[in-house]
Amino acid sequence: MDNIAGTKSTLTWVVHISVALLVLLWIFPTVGLLVSSFRTTEQIRTSGWWAALFPSVQNEVFRAADPDEFRFERDGVFVVEGNLYVLEGRADSVEDVSAVISVWGTSSRAIDAYEAGETADLGEGETMTVAANGDYVWTGNDDQISGRGQRIFVTAESPPEFTLGNYRSVLFDPENREGMAQAFFNTLTVVIPATIIPILIAAFAAYALAWMDFPGRALLIAGVVALLVVPLQLALIPLLSLHNQIGIGKGYLGVWLAHTGFGLPLAIYLLRNYMVGLPRDIIECAKVDGATDFQIFTKIILPLSFPALASFAIFQFLWTWNDLLVAMVFLIDSSGETTVMTRQIVELLGTRGGDWEILATSAFVSIAVPLLVFFTMQRYLVRGLLAGSVK
Repeated sequence: MDNIAGTKSTLTWVVHISVALLVLLWIFPTVGLLVSSFRTTEQIRTSGWWAALFPSVQNEVFRAADPDEFRFERDGVFVVEGNLYVLEGRADSVEDVSAVISVWGTSSRAIDAYEAGETADLGEGETMTVAANGDYVWTGNDDQISGRGQRIFVTAESPPEFTLGNYRSVLFDPENREGMAQAFFNTLTVVIPATIIPILIAAFAAYALAWMDFPGRALLIAGVVALLVVPLQLALIPLLSLHNQIGIGKGYLGVWLAHTGFGLPLAIYLLRNYMVGLPRDIIECAKVDGATDFQIFTKIILPLSFPALASFAIFQFLWTWNDLLVAMVFLIDSSGETTVMTRQIVELLGTRGGDWEILATSAFVSIAVPLLVFFTMQRYLVRGLLAGSVK
């Protein structure tokens, strides 16, 4: 009576809420990376990605232009003037300045000592005026207007700012040695063969284990299942030693063979379970018509097994794309020419740990392709995983 027709049980609601929470836990970091990848350094340091569409208040430090180079004499005093944002290269001209300064100061202990547009008396006739748009005028005698430029602390409100500069730096700047372009193509070079080769081998093996009678078939199936629980870390060093002994060494061929070996047990198990659930009548009719096993496999089994093939392709692609351990053991060397994206991001964490805009952009580039692959082929995922589980 508790589960009346037309109503949902408590367990159903719990499952739905749990799934919704898991989806949100996955979406929020992804959206945060996407938004942060289009923000500037100053915006990221002053507000979170959820406030990207709102103005942000920033405390910034500028320095007036070099007096020895830019000062001039006017009405008996020396003057240095200009615009703080133009001087720092943050704007091409005064008209391009979007920030609005509210308060400013010349000491880190009193960064809000003066209002925008107010003239500060720095002592002995030396004055400084900073306008809301960043224009400043610094006046004084010969001794005062010399040496290094005066430091200026400002509090300014900046409108939301988005830029494609992060992606240009990460992907298209040939002088950026920490860019992701080379690592992106290296990763594709690893992933595409490491996904296709196991599927080709596993498809033949799965058909044999599902529809061909030969001695020891049951033992082979048991062996495949047993290999599913063997940690790949146990085989890394012995496999690398074998590669060195036969002359493969570190390189793309070695990492392709490693990913193929580690992915075959799951591929064979998944495809065999799917193929064994296909209608027997179709295969028997084909044999009656004189079709060989190879013809049955290529003309009947493969087209019908596409959901299972796509399901494993998703798993293998995501595994190899996000892999770091196997790549470091079998591929990456001291030259850095074969560095993959996961390794490049680890290096960025060490060398550019404070540049969040670069890290966010690199991280989103690394997950963009897996997201595209997953959403393109997701309709086959559940069909491939559930195939053979219900008779």
